[in-house]
Amino acid sequence: MTDSKIKDFFRDVIFGDPMTALGFVGVVLFLLVALFAPIIAPQNPYDLGAISIMDGQLAPGESLMDGTIAIFGTDEQGRDILSTIIYGLRISLFVAITASTIGTAIGIYLGLISAYYGGVVDSIVMRLVDVKMSFPGILLALMLLALMGQGVEKVILALIIGIWASKARVTRSAALGEIRKEYMRAAQLAGLSANQIILRYLLPNSIAPVIVMLPMIISGAIAAEATLSFLGVGVPITEPSLGMLIANGFDYLLTGYWWISILPGVVLVVLVLCINVVADRIREYANPALRHETM
Repeated sequence: MTDSKIKDFFRDVIFGDPMTALGFVGVVLFLLVALFAPIIAPQNPYDLGAISIMDGQLAPGESLMDGTIAIFGTDEQGRDILSTIIYGLRISLFVAITASTIGTAIGIYLGLISAYYGGVVDSIVMRLVDVKMSFPGILLALMLLALMGQGVEKVILALIIGIWASKARVTRSAALGEIRKEYMRAAQLAGLSANQIILRYLLPNSIAPVIVMLPMIISGAIAAEATLSFLGVGVPITEPSLGMLIANGFDYLLTGYWWISILPGVVLVVLVLCINVVADRIREYANPALRHETM
């Protein structure tokens, strides 16, 4: 994509709609907050020397013993909720982006070789896709984590296994349409190897449908990771994500200390909503039929 096309994309698609522009700004802010968490967070919530049990369960706006204001309040251990959210956001985004990127890349590769080679290769890949698609994604992740145990890398692996199959199917469908075109026959007649043809010609012309889906994939991975962590099989308590923070405060919802669970939940909802708004706009832009319906 040329510089002019990128500028047109942001001007017409991202900033051409107020809600999309707002969602995009929100996504950028969340990414910046996660990236610079150690600088932005008022407190390192996992530094035992920086927290005091005497500051436990302070309401939003109350002062800590050192005189600083706990804008979002504190939890039962005296940790600043705003700081735990900032650090939890970092874990949630890292897990979701890593799993979505790797899972999508695997799906694209398998979809391409399935379409290009056909025959036995196509049958094997598509049967694997059918097997995976027969299990609900969250159920499969729960079973895998029950076997593997907790851990950031294990959650990423479970999400990757849940992501790749549908991306392989979409890529294969797009690649099958490209294989029949003249430029593919010309590349084969020119004596190029299968890898050269796949990477140089088939890949660039087949991945657009999946790339358009990537923001929605990341959004789904964030929600899936939060669900797994809330159920206690996701990330460990030493590396809590937003889902783990919600779970930690769940027992206090009916005791009046609502902010411990509700505020991380609000941040999670806003994050997923911002990504979905941008993802929907990109999907409409990439699909002329949807673009016409929204006009």
